Amino acid sequence: MLFSYTQSRFFTISPSGATIHLSSLLLLLASAVLTVVACRSLKLPAMLGYLVVGMLIGPHALGFIDTSTGAEHLAEFGVVFLMFTLGLEFNLARLMAMRKVVFGLGFSQVVATALLVCAVTRIGGGGWITGLALGGALAMSSTAMVSKLLAERNELNAPHGLNAIGVLLFQDLAVVPMLIMTPALSRPASEMFYALGLAAVKIGIVLFLLLYLGQKLMRPWFNLVARQHSSELFMINLLFITLGIAWLTDLAGLSMALGAFLAGMLIAETQYRYQVEDDIRPFRDLLLGLFFVTVGMNLDFHTLLRQWWLVLVVLALMGPGKMMLIAGLARLFGSAPGPSLRTGFTLGQGGEFAFVLLALSASNGLISAELQQATIAGIVLSMLATPFVIQHSDKLVLRLASSEWMNMAANLHQIAVRSMGAQGHVVLCGYGRSGQSLARLLTQENIPFFALDLDPEVVREAGAAGDSVVYGDAAKREVLLAAGLMRARALVVTYADTHSALQILELAKQLRPDLPVIVRTYDESDIDKLKAAGAAEVVAEILEGSLMLASHTLMLLGTPLNRVLKRIREVREARYQMFRGFFRSVNDDLEGTERTQPRLHSVHLIKGAAAIGRKLADLDLHAMHVEVKNLRRTNLPAWVPEPDMELQEGDVLVLLGEPENLSAAEMLLLGGGRR
Repeated sequence: MLFSYTQSRFFTISPSGATIHLSSLLLLLASAVLTVVACRSLKLPAMLGYLVVGMLIGPHALGFIDTSTGAEHLAEFGVVFLMFTLGLEFNLARLMAMRKVVFGLGFSQVVATALLVCAVTRIGGGGWITGLALGGALAMSSTAMVSKLLAERNELNAPHGLNAIGVLLFQDLAVVPMLIMTPALSRPASEMFYALGLAAVKIGIVLFLLLYLGQKLMRPWFNLVARQHSSELFMINLLFITLGIAWLTDLAGLSMALGAFLAGMLIAETQYRYQVEDDIRPFRDLLLGLFFVTVGMNLDFHTLLRQWWLVLVVLALMGPGKMMLIAGLARLFGSAPGPSLRTGFTLGQGGEFAFVLLALSASNGLISAELQQATIAGIVLSMLATPFVIQHSDKLVLRLASSEWMNMAANLHQIAVRSMGAQGHVVLCGYGRSGQSLARLLTQENIPFFALDLDPEVVREAGAAGDSVVYGDAAKREVLLAAGLMRARALVVTYADTHSALQILELAKQLRPDLPVIVRTYDESDIDKLKAAGAAEVVAEILEGSLMLASHTLMLLGTPLNRVLKRIREVREARYQMFRGFFRSVNDDLEGTERTQPRLHSVHLIKGAAAIGRKLADLDLHAMHVEVKNLRRTNLPAWVPEPDMELQEGDVLVLLGEPENLSAAEMLLLGGGRR
């Protein structure tokens, strides 16, 4: 239906119609490109550019493009693909571990926000039915906006990121009863309860089929498709699974976004997770940009000027009111003051489902058209403010939470204590794959290192395995000093981010101008800039890969080894001049696609873990193609355990294997089951 609609809408037989709609589409694309380029240049989130484009060219401003139902439907698929990629980051075990956040904090947030808005509406002279309709809409937050901003800031696994995702998941679930209850508010209570009960039964059936049967069918189905060795077939199958499950949940009364999230979780259990993530990204980014454009189109400037006081009331409820309410609830559920405030700042805006609920309420006579437009304007303004609020959330938290200063000081103290014994060490900025590989080589040469990383999961697992890595932002002066920069022999930036590398180079130049700094970059375009900023050496990934490819080729063709080494040395001494300026293929970026390969994973045997009291030999991890690299026990150095070693509470097992096998081994160790 969507295809036929867009076909008749954009490719109508009428020449004039085709010209108008094609020109509108070109105008939309051109405006988006220019605005997003401007936002990138100003270091602003790209979604802010999309929102501004929608506001300017929409029906309520310049009027170049009328609101299109077809465009809104296409934009919904952007949210679907975003939730799908978010689901790839989770698995069923992790979701169950988050049930307190989802059904505790999430439920409390929706109910408390709805009651707060209802109370304000009653004080303002409105009815309680109007208050409930508005409260349900304003309780929603933007899944698309929050998820993308958290992913860009690498905060999905941070405490406030997990809180935000848990609340957003419950909001998606809460949309279902709200959609049923909104039109039923003007009917007898018995009809509403019957509709809610029927919906609960349908939801239970669909979730059982997806989570139980889908988990058993997904892996063999993808194996069957992958054995055909057809990239086109793999992509078609991926779209079929994603949109198919989203369609099934939509039929059952659930949101398409929730179905896509479940599809992502199911595929995350297979070995095709990383390939799927790369394949789906172009669809997600393109359609998600269109979604933010359609959100910007909803802002009516006439309503904003005519009912400015009412818009300000809505904005106050969505801004300070909702933020402080969520922060308070997060604090009640055990979060520290800092993460609680960050959770509030992250979720203090309106959501995409609010527009649907408001339209449904207006069509059933629960709210007036003027109130609907004023509420929409307030929601859009809150979404416009969100990128700036999240961008400056760290400074706001430091001002509002005195304990955050203590936490920061404690973190710096921890870094300083951990690095105190290091002398003549190498400071590694980033502990991803490149950082870990470098650390192993340094260890083999008996050269001490100290690593900083902003991924708490990597820090936790690597720290549990005994590596010298702590959580910290290497682009901050205090963190580098705490890491022992003044005593270090070298500083290495192991990730390819020129903007961050320039900040680190500037700090190193101020603190230790004599310290050699080695920087990693993606290609040759930023070598001169980084060298001018003070880098002793700049290693370009693509160029080094080209050198290795050339050296292997020359040796296979019979060129003497000493001549090959001489050529490679000459190229490096010439600062890669021979390798600069090549023509590029559109497939160049595909060469860096992450492949599934063995990796390390630390499993902490917490209280109640199934493996406690059992011997390693009884667990038979070798049958799952997982190797136990070493075992760490409290107050003891790491060692390679014997098969008859009995595991104890608090043990940390460092495992080596492919991602899906590691996930199965973790479930066996913690839960006792095999997949």
